[in-house]
Amino acid sequence: MPVKEQEKKNSYTSSIVSKRLPSKSSLRLVVNNDNINQPLYYFSIYNRRYLGNKYKLNEFIKNTIEKECGEFESIADLFAGTGSVASLFQNKHLIVNDILYSNYVCHQTWFGIDKWSESKVKSYIKQYNNISAKSENYMSKNFADTFFSKNNCRKIGFIRNDIEENYKKGLINLREKCILITSLLYAMDKIANTCGHYDAYRRNGELDRELVLGMPSIQISNQKNELYNEDINNLVKVVSADVVYLDPPYNSRQYCDAYHLLENVARWEKPKVFGVAKKMDRTSLKSDYCTISATNAFEDLIHNIKAKYIVLSYNNMAEKGNDRSNAKLSDEDIMRILKAKGIVKVFSQDYKAFSTGKSNIEENAERLFICKCF
Repeated sequence: MPVKEQEKKNSYTSSIVSKRLPSKSSLRLVVNNDNINQPLYYFSIYNRRYLGNKYKLNEFIKNTIEKECGEFESIADLFAGTGSVASLFQNKHLIVNDILYSNYVCHQTWFGIDKWSESKVKSYIKQYNNISAKSENYMSKNFADTFFSKNNCRKIGFIRNDIEENYKKGLINLREKCILITSLLYAMDKIANTCGHYDAYRRNGELDRELVLGMPSIQISNQKNELYNEDINNLVKVVSADVVYLDPPYNSRQYCDAYHLLENVARWEKPKVFGVAKKMDRTSLKSDYCTISATNAFEDLIHNIKAKYIVLSYNNMAEKGNDRSNAKLSDEDIMRILKAKGIVKVFSQDYKAFSTGKSNIEENAERLFICKCF
């Protein structure tokens, strides 16, 4: 049974970073105290590149759901990705899930319910922005001059290790840890030598951009929110919501392949990496929705959902692209499976999705299949 990771209910207010001793570490670092009071930039949940991100479709999705589903108190976003769609309903009881731990960490930042100290988090971020790590670490040994420069890798490795050590020492609670990791992940994404994913890096790309952490613009969360890092087909057997929103992968491109590096940094288990793209073992993170098992997985999922409405977001790729880009669920199977659950309506809007840069598909549209359950 999926179990929510329990957060400590403390809000630590002491030991701000500017006055504490650095963590014990093999790294040598220099802190530029002259810049410690420079203002932080703020970023939102939408300031991240992500395959299938629905940011440009937010208005269409929100308006359609509110019109067709009427008044509701709870909504579940169960293939949540960055959490872009969940963020449209911050006043609702949110149930947010994703199989990637890196996304779950970010969900704790944006939708978490535990207390945290804003002044403390800002102090950590300011200090991290003013260090210069000089010694090698896990990141610099494995990823130097690939997705990031060696200097940025040293800094990423130091920051991530420092976050972990301070959490273990009780200097920060779980919510604060997640906020700091989120700040690091978004900062990495902003300067990564990629076109938005980590399947590959650009040869002779720009590597000298400075890693600068920002402060997340965090809204007040509904205290009933539930956040999960589970296999969706297992999770729906034990949760329920008025509206369940589903945005499964469309094709064979596994998200754990595209975001393995951010997942590695979020988990911080320091596994061996291999290949040109420096990927770790991702076997446990593979999704059936990217394989020939997609239809069976989807049928099992819909059968076990407990909701008044099911909203499925799925584009019309069908067989328009190459084999890897083609949709794994046919329209015929989608309609057959949803109609067994309730009354189905379909809404559509033209949309050019963020992709790996290899496809230029004409007349691409996103569809919302809305099923009013029996």
